Amino acid sequence: MHILVTNDDGVLAPGILVLAQAMRSLGKVSVLAPDHNWSASGHVKTLHRPLRVKEVLLADGTLALSSDGAPSDCVALAVLGLLPDPIDLVISGINPNGNFGYDVTYSGTVTAAMEASIWGLPAMAVSLETPENHQGEVDYSVAASIALKIAMKIMSSAEIPARLLLNVNVPCLPETEIKGWRVTRMGLRIYRDELVRRLDPRGRPYYWIGGDAPTGIPDEGTDIGAIEKGYVSITPLQLDLTAHALIPTLQSWDWINE
Repeated sequence: MHILVTNDDGVLAPGILVLAQAMRSLGKVSVLAPDHNWSASGHVKTLHRPLRVKEVLLADGTLALSSDGAPSDCVALAVLGLLPDPIDLVISGINPNGNFGYDVTYSGTVTAAMEASIWGLPAMAVSLETPENHQGEVDYSVAASIALKIAMKIMSSAEIPARLLLNVNVPCLPETEIKGWRVTRMGLRIYRDELVRRLDPRGRPYYWIGGDAPTGIPDEGTDIGAIEKGYVSITPLQLDLTAHALIPTLQSWDWINE
């Protein structure tokens, strides 16, 4: 088995190392990730400039590849032949913060997994819901252990669903305190963005998108609700964004005479 591990925090981020180490028990692991942080980068395809790739050593002395492209670029590079061996599974993470609801459209972690799905590969994104004011190092070991169990379940399945794409969120708890796993739907994320206007030394305006950290509505059956109650959230995603329920309404409109 050949597993591609990537992320959006950069190839030297601690979460990707712990994830790669856990996956080595399943087979060959290749690490190809951005050379710097691409958090909240969304789904990017770099076409306007060349992409550079170089070898780097991870903290445990193992070899990895880094690219100046986005997380989704890293997956595309690997699938298109940068890695000589065919890839069986793509895992993106471990992100130090959760990715819930509409976050999946912003998250480089999740959109790297989406890129794998486009190429027909099973994929998952793994995020750890670290508290906003957490002090000290983040322990990724529990999230890595859970990611390993999910990967084993995927690869041992008699038939892997086509374009399997899972968004996994793990509570920041000791493994003994995690209540279990729940298959969930996307919850409603509440964003509290604010526009911050400032002036540079020459008096010209510039802008930050600031504001408080997002929250969410912990409805039963959602990713936010599962995490709130101490469960691992496993949300199956799909790239078909068609609003199927709206099709009959739009078909009833008189488009010709407008």
